[in-house]
Amino acid sequence: MADTGLPAGWEVRHSNSKNLPYYFNESQKLSRWEPPPGTDTEKLKTYIAENHSAPEIRLDTLGLNGNTVNSGKIRASHLLVKHRDSRRPSSWREAEIKRTKEEAMSIILGYEARIRSGQSPLGQLAMSESDDSSARKMGDLGFFSRGVMQKEFEEAAFQLKPGEMSHVVETASGLHLIGR
Repeated sequence: MADTGLPAGWEVRHSNSKNLPYYFNESQKLSRWEPPPGTDTEKLKTYIAENHSAPEIRLDTLGLNGNTVNSGKIRASHLLVKHRDSRRPSSWREAEIKRTKEEAMSIILGYEARIRSGQSPLGQLAMSESDDSSARKMGDLGFFSRGVMQKEFEEAAFQLKPGEMSHVVETASGLHLIGR
């Protein structure tokens, strides 16, 4: 069995309703969306990428011998707050976004404070608050290489180390918090 990096007793399962992995402890009958304390996050990221990503993503990251290779791609997630001057001022949450850029900034700074204080993980907030369709995947954008995302987003994402989160990043789409 592959090493998930999870503490003893925990396993990765897949939610059919949300199409996302989650964490389950059989003996304690506990399930959670966030990895349990004591998880080796680097091992878990590798396991998730190899076992719980779309097939086309896995193929992009596998070498001929089946080992993962560095193809210049990174995986990131984000939380997006749009405003009325965004490229497409609508989302799954609101048909017409009317908030000003200043109001959007106030909102996203509040989210950043909650995340940095440990009150809420980025993925959990993204599911309920992000104006991007990736919200249903906890903000996960999958793997991408340079030249795919908007310039400001790409520059910020590629500067982050795994486990880090950006400060607010402004693009034509709106205001983002980006996590690696």
